[in-house]
Amino acid sequence: AAVPGMVGGMLLHLRSLRKFEQSGGWIKALLEEAENERMHLMTMVELVQPKWYERVLVLTVQGVFFNAFFVLYLLSPKLAHRVVGYLEEEAIHSYTEYLKDIDSGKIENVPAPAIAIDYWRLPKDATLKDVITVIRADEAHHR
Repeated sequence: AAVPGMVGGMLLHLRSLRKFEQSGGWIKALLEEAENERMHLMTMVELVQPKWYERVLVLTVQGVFFNAFFVLYLLSPKLAHRVVGYLEEEAIHSYTEYLKDIDSGKIENVPAPAIAIDYWRLPKDATLKDVITVIRADEAHHR
């Protein structure tokens, strides 16, 4: 999820250097989005504790998606941003379903990991539901 912001920020940065133009704040916004999405991943890693083969899968998908999105962004930045909007919309839907599963008891509402409490400045007694709620809000903002 952090790939689009990083690719967009990087390519806009290079374009800004080539053309001696300001980005209007887009570079900073996209890199902040990439960092925010990275924190989503780091939080989920703390919660799920993925196995080595799941980590390899993430690395593989990241490598493929980075290159595909890089090419898409070179061809049509507008289309690339639209694709991200659709991905973020799907993420909002997924997190809404996740919250429903927490509310119904299908998923245990465990304490929030320290990384999430620190990053989102959540209360010390925050729970998984609080974390998913702020992540879903981030996704809505990125959309």
